[in-house]
Amino acid sequence: MRTQVAIIGSGPAGLLLGQLLHSYGIDNVILERKDRDYVLGRIRAGVLEQGTVGLLEQVGVTERLRREGLVHDGVELCFGGSRHRIDMKAATGGKTMVIYGQTEVTRDLMDARLKVGRSTIYDADNVALRDFDTDKPRVTYEKDGTTHEITCDFIAGCDGYHGVSRPSIPANAIQTFERVYPFGWLGILSETPPVSHELIYTNHARGFALCSMRSMTRSRYYVQCTNDDHVDNWSDQQFWDELKRRLDPKAADELVTGPSIEKSIAPLRSFVAEPMRFGRLFLAGDAAHIVPPTGAKGLNLAASDVHYLSQALREFYLDKSEAGIDAYSAKALARVWKAERFSWWMTSMLHRFPDTDAFSARIQLAELNYLISSPAAAAAMSEQYVGLPY
Repeated sequence: MRTQVAIIGSGPAGLLLGQLLHSYGIDNVILERKDRDYVLGRIRAGVLEQGTVGLLEQVGVTERLRREGLVHDGVELCFGGSRHRIDMKAATGGKTMVIYGQTEVTRDLMDARLKVGRSTIYDADNVALRDFDTDKPRVTYEKDGTTHEITCDFIAGCDGYHGVSRPSIPANAIQTFERVYPFGWLGILSETPPVSHELIYTNHARGFALCSMRSMTRSRYYVQCTNDDHVDNWSDQQFWDELKRRLDPKAADELVTGPSIEKSIAPLRSFVAEPMRFGRLFLAGDAAHIVPPTGAKGLNLAASDVHYLSQALREFYLDKSEAGIDAYSAKALARVWKAERFSWWMTSMLHRFPDTDAFSARIQLAELNYLISSPAAAAAMSEQYVGLPY
């Protein structure tokens, strides 16, 4: 098989890149090692920056998002037993976020790709990236007991942290940076109305908590837990009781509880691989970087990578210029590191660390009080949360 761009991974990054390239008339094939149902079964966050929504709009997949997504103008910070609202729309001159689950984004992009007839190969085993240090890269894979080969001009590695793309790069050609946080998030999904119409971020002596949602009838809640904890240690009732302890009295009283439909523990880490280009191979999304979920940046960073990469490939094919692909890594990493810093700052301000003493706890409260009392501080937080410009 011959194509212009071989995309590894059919998550939101790979699917969005495929649709953007299609809109520019650039042929592409997506390879995915799992099946479609498995990909759609992944439960992920869904706070979309305005820029991400704009990209989805560009490829024509926002009809359901506009109908079902929840537009948020701000967030609430809970500490000292009280909630305080940050009006991000006012602080950023009108920018907002949209709550729309990553699974739904993936489904919409899958349906759009099917509609335009672009190829996605599921259940592709033993995917191998070859010759990407030449001008004739290729990808081999196995399916139904047969080995297949795709020849292409470029390979886009959008296959996540555990994918094949990053490990295919020679160790001496890549540098990685990592910070593993000494806690995780125990999260549940429930068919219950959200306790607040906006997200609640909580700093509490017992640990961090977050109240989020997927719709007006489906909620997502988290509590900070230890890295060695396990979901089997938590009944639904134990989770709800612990969440209530960390919320302000009004939210605890109004919280609607119910059986969980999904329960999991997510470890928190920061990770960046540099550079994000190796010859004719480009990394995008979680294949290149991971952020703790506190700043709601994971999916949005993947979208910004894809924006830069699609523009670079458009320049290559339509303008006959390599300037975009030469600049891709530096341009993407500049935004990545700003998001890493913001996510680290949010995480540091809201969580209890093993070495959090009385002094550190007071520093956190001082930071939070400064945020709610200073328009300049609120604006700085808001412009990063809603998304820096591309």
